[in-house]
Amino acid sequence: MDRLGIDRAMIAPGEYATAWDNRGGNDQVTAAAAASGGRLVPYAVANPWARGDAVAELARARDRGARALAVDPALQGFDLLDGLVDPLLAFAQESGWPVYVRTGSPPHAVPLPLASLARRWPSLAFVMGRSGATDFWIDAAPALRHAPNLYADTSYAPWDTVLSEFARDPEIGAGRVVFSTDAPYTVPSAELARITDWPIPDDDRAAVLGGTLERLLD
Repeated sequence: MDRLGIDRAMIAPGEYATAWDNRGGNDQVTAAAAASGGRLVPYAVANPWARGDAVAELARARDRGARALAVDPALQGFDLLDGLVDPLLAFAQESGWPVYVRTGSPPHAVPLPLASLARRWPSLAFVMGRSGATDFWIDAAPALRHAPNLYADTSYAPWDTVLSEFARDPEIGAGRVVFSTDAPYTVPSAELARITDWPIPDDDRAAVLGGTLERLLD
């Protein structure tokens, strides 16, 4: 973060913790955030199959400083539209949390079903993790048009095709695009360079690089 000039970053538990060891993962990221002097902002995870226990785990993580919800339908084994995740979304809505949903893995973790879910929860802000990378990039812009409370994630997406479609579309715009490195699965310097090289107005770039996410967290 220091080397790349990143002031603050959101962090989430790893894949094992997302799928199974929710408590251990939440404890790890909230402890790291508490020790960071405000530079790290933690997501909380809970497997929706745990039902009431999942909501209780989110409440516990909130008490430890979590500020947002992250779900992964592929890792956690559920369909976005079957109602299983709804209690977690209700908790996020009550808490004022944005919701990150990783996309790109068929059949359940793809952009258009996420857009349908977002329309069911119009007061919740959803971040479309990875924006369907890579096979489902073609669905990312239609999903954003379908649900105005859905936001795109920049990771992996080339600016000259995918990101520029978002920016030039009057129904979307750069204000609904959120920068993500998706570390440790990418090279953060390359992800950042793609945004700094993207020929968009400075105000739009500032929104992508943190302004929009700050607004969602607040």
